Amino acid sequence: MKKHIYIYSPSSAVRDKAAFKRGIGRLTALGYAVEVDEAALSSHLRFAGDDESRLASIHRAANSGADIALISRGGYGLSRILASIDYPLVAKAIGDGTQFVGFSDFTAFQMALLAKTGATSWAGPALGEDFGASAGTDDIMEACFDDLVTGQGEGSGWKLPKTTISLENTYSIENAVLWGGNLTMLASLAGTPFLPAVKGGILFVEDVGEHPYRIERMLVQLLQAGILEQQKAIIFGQFSNYQLTSHDKGYKLASVVGWLRSQVSAKILTGLPFGHVATKVLLPVGLPVTLAVEERDAFLLWGHQH
Repeated sequence: MKKHIYIYSPSSAVRDKAAFKRGIGRLTALGYAVEVDEAALSSHLRFAGDDESRLASIHRAANSGADIALISRGGYGLSRILASIDYPLVAKAIGDGTQFVGFSDFTAFQMALLAKTGATSWAGPALGEDFGASAGTDDIMEACFDDLVTGQGEGSGWKLPKTTISLENTYSIENAVLWGGNLTMLASLAGTPFLPAVKGGILFVEDVGEHPYRIERMLVQLLQAGILEQQKAIIFGQFSNYQLTSHDKGYKLASVVGWLRSQVSAKILTGLPFGHVATKVLLPVGLPVTLAVEERDAFLLWGHQH
């Protein structure tokens, strides 16, 4: 039987209909049975329908019985409806085998779900940006997605940048909850009941279109809220599509990382292939994992989930 993928739009309206269509075509070509939510292409202002419509689409996804509930795109809109989502319904769907997958604005949903129920969701692709990319889909992303669908995924690995590594950089952190996602969304949830209180966790962050000083400002917010010092590790994913200026005088993303290392006792890693980029791994948000580092090789390990 074909694996069932349910496509829905809980955030911004789908403007790139061609990418949406390409994404459906690619998933179908990969052998999946694709079901599109009735309001997936709705539009209200900048959103994929009004708040009630987008809320209903989440609940339809939870009731779909699909193997994967995949967002069409990110953008903005989930923050407006966090207080109204039926989290027990979503958690029951996850318990029954539906995996909720997405990133960007979807981070708000993932954090609220974790805070309210402890249920695991997956940081991963979106339909349009990833499966509908005009340049074609990324092989690593597709392989990681297939691992999730088939229950074969056991972890992800990457090479740490040479400049930050010493030859004695070998350690492991075990049984630590992996959480995080889009940094803007994480910072926006600080002080609300929708940001989970994770202690001794592994926090991963990514963002797009944010200058390093803005990235630092959001990290300062999480630091001063007492969140960063409670983590065992902080992993930087990809921070893309920003531009440095002459005013920076050498200040760059590496400056932010260096400053953060001076502020917290947590291990700080960079280079995780996740974010608003084509090559992205899938990560279990809310699941206890092992972080293993040996010189330049880093691994996040979680074992079989099905």
